[in-house]
Amino acid sequence: MHITDIIIKKRDGGRLNKEELEYVTREYTAGNIPDYQVSALLMAICLKGMDENETEDLTFAIRDSGDIVDLSPIDGVKIDKHSTGGVGDKTTLIVAPLVASLGIKVAKMSGRGLGHTGGTVDKLESIKGFRTSLSKEEFFAAVNSAGLAVSGQSGNLAPADKKLYALRDVTGTVENHSLIVSSIMGKKLASGADGIVLDVKVGSGSFNKTPKAAKRLAEAMVNIGKSAGKKTAALLTDMDVPLGKAIGNALEVKEAIEVLHGGGDSALVTLCTELAAVMLYLGEKGSLEQCRTMAKDALTAGKAFDSFVAMVKAQGGDESCIYDTRLLPAASHIYPVKSTAEGYIVASNAKEYGKASLVLGAGRERKEDTVDHAAGIIIEKHRGDKVKVGDVIAYLHTNRKEAIAEAAELILSATEIGAEPPESKPVIQGLIL
Repeated sequence: MHITDIIIKKRDGGRLNKEELEYVTREYTAGNIPDYQVSALLMAICLKGMDENETEDLTFAIRDSGDIVDLSPIDGVKIDKHSTGGVGDKTTLIVAPLVASLGIKVAKMSGRGLGHTGGTVDKLESIKGFRTSLSKEEFFAAVNSAGLAVSGQSGNLAPADKKLYALRDVTGTVENHSLIVSSIMGKKLASGADGIVLDVKVGSGSFNKTPKAAKRLAEAMVNIGKSAGKKTAALLTDMDVPLGKAIGNALEVKEAIEVLHGGGDSALVTLCTELAAVMLYLGEKGSLEQCRTMAKDALTAGKAFDSFVAMVKAQGGDESCIYDTRLLPAASHIYPVKSTAEGYIVASNAKEYGKASLVLGAGRERKEDTVDHAAGIIIEKHRGDKVKVGDVIAYLHTNRKEAIAEAAELILSATEIGAEPPESKPVIQGLIL
């Protein structure tokens, strides 16, 4: 078997078999195939595509390229959640403690964010002392005691995906259906949970620009999860506009705490409640409707907040930051972006809002960059809201005074104001079980 023959086969539209995909994955991970040859194969895949069997075989090859986590030391049912990424997506901070408070264990391994804001690990590290680098024993102990834990991704969890994604990122081969499916599901299947709920984003702030593309991706991932013997479901959710009011690490922690106290943005609450309900349903806690009721009641009663505090304590965080969010990192500059027109907010382009948060320091452009936990955006006016000239659309939070003008311009250009209110769009656009 030779890599050149495999490249030519795919270049000419052939179907790669299980042994060929395993060979490429194994040998590239081991350093025996150079980047330039795998780059050629990735481009051939993008141009010629892969069928369902090829996508599944590549997924399993990525899963098997490193450790497969054994979660049996954790008592009870373990259900994982994964989002395909979005602007202002702090759902894990809410959903994980919510389902933990109702008896489902969440043992989540999460990477650092690369892009407009930090990942879940970055958000939690806004909390003083919070440790995301846990040994296996510490991780299991935290989940058993608190019901949940979020740890940085293991160095040997799906190592093939780390190498392949880094190469895709610099060769224009990220946005391919089969490569996206195999990347996400390879990692999730290696993480060891009994079930997986996927939050598949649709819209300007997502790589799925249309509901059709999102549904195709979701169905493929659900089918692969079930084929691997995992209970799997997916929600299709709106990412044309940022999720909730906050974009940025400490700001999103604050908003999550607000929701855990029974308040918060209605779209964010709706999404988190539904994600939690589906996780509870996969964990056999009742019918879907019963699980929705359980999730709503747990938020109202404060049970989910108690679980969040328990996780913070179990991972070494300063719980006083949770009880008094003024102790979280705060920016030295807060700048209002004001409307220059009168009318209704027709669109708030999530991708452009994300770019603005990156300019302010909330994210990272390269893996070695550090995030400013205090930086970000608080959105005051959402799609459908009426505005007058001079009304504040958003507040920019930053320690980079020189970044304010550029970020403000991005927000204004991303916010479309029209004479008539737009049609309402639900945050949840579909469910695949």
